Parts: sequence; structure tokens; C-alpha cells
Amino acid sequence: MLDRAIGRRDSLTALLLPLADRSLLLPNVAVAELIDYVPGEPVLGAARWHLGMIEWRNLRLPLVSFEAASGGEAVIGERARIVVLNALGETSTRFMAVLIQHVPRSCRVDSQLSYVDVPLKPLELAAVQVGETVARVPDLTALQNLLHNAS
Repeated sequence: MLDRAIGRRDSLTALLLPLADRSLLLPNVAVAELIDYVPGEPVLGAARWHLGMIEWRNLRLPLVSFEAASGGEAVIGERARIVVLNALGETSTRFMAVLIQHVPRSCRVDSQLSYVDVPLKPLELAAVQVGETVARVPDLTALQNLLHNAS
């Protein structure tokens, strides 16, 4: 995803999204909005990574713990926020909400982005070095499929 976006330009503005145990790297255009954390309305029988439904701009969105969806535990820290992501491709879900642990940090990435050889967790496409941070590139298509299959 980042390679295709960077290939069209010399550099790209991206966001580092802090999770409890790692950071995700996404192009700015993938993010619709950052909002304060609100607990999701529980969904009966939902997977442990599905933290309920939230209201956003008169829409009901699934709130997802990326950590739990990729095999870890859901963590809701005292500085938790929600990032609303734009869905990819043709899908009935136009947006999804992902729990993050702090305000995202903006950064510039270019075609010289260096990949890091570390073990990847489910829903991760790659690990890259961004300044001092090793960030993970999430597989948003797989996350959308997980949400679709759970509904």
C-alpha cells in the first residue's frame, strides 16, 4: 500500500499510530478522523477484538482492537483515542474505527523506506524503519475482511 502511494511521488505524509505494543504506519489519506475514546456499545457474541459499536457522524462503526485482532490482548490505556479509517475498495463498510493508545505522530516517508526483518503478526504486511521507530504496515484489506466475516 505504501509502496504504491510513494511510487507516485517522491515522498508521502504518513501517520504513526501508537498501539500498546507497537506502532502502525499508514498514509495520511487512510485516516478519516481522530476522535476521543468512547467505549463501544457491546455486540452480543462479538469476537474479543470487536470492542462494540460507536457513533460517528451519524454512522455506527465497529470499534476494533488491532492488538487483539492480530493475536494479542485488547488494551485501553488512559490516553486511548480512536482513529477512523477509510475503507478500501468496494465494500459495504465505508469506515472502521481502530483503538490506538495516544495521538498519532505525522511523518514523511519516501522511496528509501527501509524494511526491517522482524517476525510479523497476523494483519501485518511489513515492518519498516521510520526514524527511531520500527513501525508495522497493517493489512487493512484483511482487517476489513475480518470485520465482514464477523458480521
